[in-house]
Amino acid sequence: MAKKRITKTKKKKSNKTPMLILLAAGAFLVAFFVYIQYSQVETTPNPPIAEDEPIDIEIPEGYASFGIDVSHHQGSIPWNELLKNQALDSIIQFVYCKVTEGVGHVDRQWRQNHSTLKRLNKPHGGYHFFSIKSDPLLQAEHFLNHCEINEKSLPPVLDVETEGLSNSQLIKRMKIWLNEVEKIGGVRPIIYTSSHFFNTKFKDHFPNYQFWIASYSREPDCINDSRVIHWQYTEVGEVPGFETPIDLNVSKITFEP
Repeated sequence: MAKKRITKTKKKKSNKTPMLILLAAGAFLVAFFVYIQYSQVETTPNPPIAEDEPIDIEIPEGYASFGIDVSHHQGSIPWNELLKNQALDSIIQFVYCKVTEGVGHVDRQWRQNHSTLKRLNKPHGGYHFFSIKSDPLLQAEHFLNHCEINEKSLPPVLDVETEGLSNSQLIKRMKIWLNEVEKIGGVRPIIYTSSHFFNTKFKDHFPNYQFWIASYSREPDCINDSRVIHWQYTEVGEVPGFETPIDLNVSKITFEP
């Protein structure tokens, strides 16, 4: 801010003020126009896909079905509009949705995803993101309080991605969660994990459980293990109608509506 000059002579009236006001107003209008243009670009959703639009999704050979898994990261998914496309509906044969994490977190899109997929009769299930720092029994109860498990739902999934203080501690805590969910839900859960965790931590400890393996660089060697039934082969897949990258999965299982 400029300082006032104090003189003994009479101050002359400045004629610069109107010009400064005009310049400021012009700058404001330009900035406002740019903001409107960019905000419209960023917030305008993708147009819905046409019912007869061809779907081009590369699915690895040798698998029975293709599916996706979603959470709040995909935002509010317009399932009704997406699954009107018969090609997309037939390609997406199963869906897993995040339900809970730890002992207090519920995914904010779970209820909407579940209720809509249930109404559309799309095979789907829920998963829990395991926290090694929280009581596994309380985590199981938290998951069961929010996830509906019945004869129509896919088996629940325990998502294990973080290290414990030791492998034995991690495995012990996982078994508490798995046993409780199976006891109350009546269905044996599936374990989701990386190919590295499977090979270095779990393959010798869960002989009677099925696995869902994440491996993005190549098909995992452990896919030949009879316990491995799903393979998540990318986390940046592009599916028509989805505005964000999405996890793509293939399964040895054939899913029926």
